[in-house]
Formats: sequence, C-alpha cells, structure tokens
Amino acid sequence: MKRKMEISELIFKIIAYFLLTVFALMCVYPLLFALSSMFSDFTAVQSSKVVLWPVGFQTEAFMYVFESPKFWINYSNTLFVTFIGTIWCLIYSILGAYALSKKRLLGRHGWNFFLVFTMWFSAGVVPQYLNYQTTGEVMAKMVGAGSWSDIDLKWLIVLAMGMNATNIILLRNAFEGVPSEIEEAARIDGATELQILTKVYIPMSKATIATVALFFGISRWNGYFWAYRVTEAAGQSYSWPVQVYMRDFLEEETALTGSYSADTATLSLGKGTSVAYAMVVMAMIPILVIYPFIQKYFAKGVNMGGVKE
Repeated sequence: MKRKMEISELIFKIIAYFLLTVFALMCVYPLLFALSSMFSDFTAVQSSKVVLWPVGFQTEAFMYVFESPKFWINYSNTLFVTFIGTIWCLIYSILGAYALSKKRLLGRHGWNFFLVFTMWFSAGVVPQYLNYQTTGEVMAKMVGAGSWSDIDLKWLIVLAMGMNATNIILLRNAFEGVPSEIEEAARIDGATELQILTKVYIPMSKATIATVALFFGISRWNGYFWAYRVTEAAGQSYSWPVQVYMRDFLEEETALTGSYSADTATLSLGKGTSVAYAMVVMAMIPILVIYPFIQKYFAKGVNMGGVKE
C-alpha cells in the first residue's frame, strides 16, 4: 500500500525540486548563452542584446574558428597534453598509492605525512616556476639540447605538472579497501607484485581510478596558467594549449577596443567577441562528450576513495 505523503514532506520535496531546477538552469545557461552569442549578429553581441536565443543568425564566427590553422594547432596541443598527461599522472599515482597503501612499507606514516603536508603548504609561485625551469633544463640535457627553450615544452607540461596529492590519497584509500584475503590468495597462486596490482587492485578500484582520471583530464584540459608562463618564457607560442591561445585572444581583444588583429584578418569588437564564444564552445566539446560516460563512476569512486573504514 502506498504511503500517504505528509504535508511537511511534500513542501520539502517541492522546495528541493525547485532549487535543483534553478541550479540546473544556472549551470546550463552559460553554455546556451555562449552558443547564442556564437551564432548571433556581431552588433547584437556588442550591444548586449543576446540573452538566450541567437539574435540575427550568422555562422561567420564559427567558420572563422573552424578554418583557423593556429586554433587547431593549439587544440591538438591540448589533446596531446590532456591524453598523455592523464595517462602519465595515472601511472605514477597508481604506483604511489599502491605503495602507500601497504603497511609493510618502510616509513609509511612518514611518506603519507609528507604527501598530506603538500596539501597544507606550498612553496609558492616563484619556487614552483624555478622548479619547472630546472626540470626543463634537465630534460634539455637528456636529449642533447642547448637549453629548455630548445625542447618541445609540451613534454615538460606533461611530466612536471601532474602531481596531485588529493588524487593519490583517493587511490590509496581505495586500495586499502580491497580485502587482504584476495591479495593473499593471489600470492598463494604465485602472482607477482605487479600482477597483484594489475589483476586485483586496479579492477577492484576501477570506479575510483575512473574518477581520478576525470579529475586529471579536466585539470590538464583547463590548465593554462603554468602552460602559459612556461611556453611564454621560452617563446614557444606553437606549443600553447588552446586555453592559452584563447586567453591571449581575449587579452588582445580587450586591450584593443576598436579592433583585433589575428593572423591576417581584422576583427571588429563584436565579431571578436563572437569568435571568442565560438572558441569557448569548441573547447568544451571533448569534456561534454566524455563526462557522461564517466559520471556513473563519480559518486561511487569518491565514496570508495574518500571514506576509509
């Protein structure tokens, strides 16, 4: 028999659904506004007439971005940094978390303390930049280059900018939740340490690994500050991720109140704004495509890695 809902419960559900609907609309509106501005007439964008739907439909801004070689070069840089960077981050994060999850690890509490300590305190912007610069110089010497500006700095972005203590802790907690009896059974069957990791721990923690992969991927995809500082200092604009290219585009458009010169084309202020929105929409596409497939692991992965029994 269906239970009759009380008045207080009904009021709570109405308020909860209303707030959730408002919150969802607040999240969706920026995307709709960017789409509308991308296809709206340039004068309508400049005069802030676009609210929800396109005003004076046009595709010139979209075609400008679609036919821009520099945009796609930077876009490919972002795909490279995100894909290779996520794989690299997952490899060393899984290996580190597996080691830290073992009670037999010598100095385990000390290593865990140092890991958590990096979440509380950081060296600062200048020491971190010098660290990246030194890492670049080491990489240059390894490949026989003169200085770090002579190497492809996309590899520096991948190798030196992937550490995240929070994600390692999530993986460590997930590995600690794997029953020790399963590991003991694998050892009795003659499994090596690597086989135990790949055949037992990783399959049983795939929800947390997928969640951490999403965190790493979004971080790499949206990251622009250090990528901009490093590539700018070395004069490698061809190594820019697309977010750095978009930021440079917006900076120049804002600085030049009348026009913006990009490559060989001259953009009006309104057209430049529409082009910027077109870049934003196209930069969001990979995350919008991938996120629904990983979302089902999100809550389960965070709970497994974030809660320690």
